[in-house]
Amino acid sequence: MNLKTGFPFWLIKDGLPFQYPKLDRDVDTEVIVLGAGITGALVRHYLVEAGIPCVAVDARTIGLGSTCASTSLLQYEIDTPLSKLIDLVGKDHAERAYRLCGEAVRELGVLANLLEMKEFEFKKSLYYATYKKDVTWLKAEFEARKAAGFEVRWLSAEAVQDQYGFLAHGAILSELAAQTNAYEMTHRLLQFHGDALSPVYDRTPITQIKHQKSGVALRSENGFVLRAKKLVYATGYEVVEFLDKDIVKLLSTYAVASEQYDTARFWKDNVLIWNTANPYLYLRTTSDQRVIVGGRDEMFYNPKKRDALLPKKTQQLSNDCGRLFPSIDFKPEFSWTGTFGSTKDGLPYIGPYKKFPNSYFALGFGGNGITFSVTAAQIIRDLILGKDNPDVSIFSFGRH
Repeated sequence: MNLKTGFPFWLIKDGLPFQYPKLDRDVDTEVIVLGAGITGALVRHYLVEAGIPCVAVDARTIGLGSTCASTSLLQYEIDTPLSKLIDLVGKDHAERAYRLCGEAVRELGVLANLLEMKEFEFKKSLYYATYKKDVTWLKAEFEARKAAGFEVRWLSAEAVQDQYGFLAHGAILSELAAQTNAYEMTHRLLQFHGDALSPVYDRTPITQIKHQKSGVALRSENGFVLRAKKLVYATGYEVVEFLDKDIVKLLSTYAVASEQYDTARFWKDNVLIWNTANPYLYLRTTSDQRVIVGGRDEMFYNPKKRDALLPKKTQQLSNDCGRLFPSIDFKPEFSWTGTFGSTKDGLPYIGPYKKFPNSYFALGFGGNGITFSVTAAQIIRDLILGKDNPDVSIFSFGRH
């Protein structure tokens, strides 16, 4: 599947920092992790930390799927607002899903410190009302988050203008958020444990998967066989090839990174910024003094049609940043487009799927793919260890 095109900023910045071998022999292990992007890397990390031998295998060079295209905003906010998610899945599950994302943001900070990553920074997040009609439900969202225990403040239109310098009809300021580099984190995670008991193979497409009562067997394109007791699908949006079509809807999204500037401060605290429009616009800064702006999503997955829109979307996103902050002379240097998925309730799918015995899925769809992946890794680790995890039902395939 064609997941991205253009020149993702992180790939240009970091290049190919490490090399991984192709599968060149048959392998027997406890768990196979299919996919070694940020999701697969996190799953592997938690399995290895729990003492579970595993093998990670990826069809591409590591990180060259959706991972290098990620803009790496880390937020507890799910694409479905908490106040609306409560109506969809109930108060307990909705609040728990949001809290798990909050815990994941903090956990990613712990991991970044362990990995000695420089490109991780805790931030505040500003969620502003694009239209006046959005204020009523955004205030309800503020109350829902406050009731759930999140540290949030309501900012009036005047306060947004005074503090952040742009026009909005009101906003929620959240204390908990972060930004990172998912591509770098993926490589550092995979390198952290070495490969003695948990080797990583890339450029190894899998052409056949057999689910059996005793385990699973995967055959690679070059004829080698991997056998294990359990298989974790961590292939991101490509997993739609294995699942019911109504589980996830594929969309196209766009992002632009500016040239470097002489300042490291673009707006107050360089908070993460996003809005209530559909599709929403979002902005973040980088450690090397750039602005990244993303959004302008299209409700389709068609690589040719998606890619053809990149020049137009680049200009539109550049203009979006210019309208919000006229003082920033936004000059695009890197732009890219990619594929992402959305679910009916905005929640991921995590855990077993009855059609495929001895397998688990780690599907962190939507804008929270990285934080959802932490939750997925923790849940799957527990399930493989035979432990009960009370959060399984929130993200199960049978929840609807």
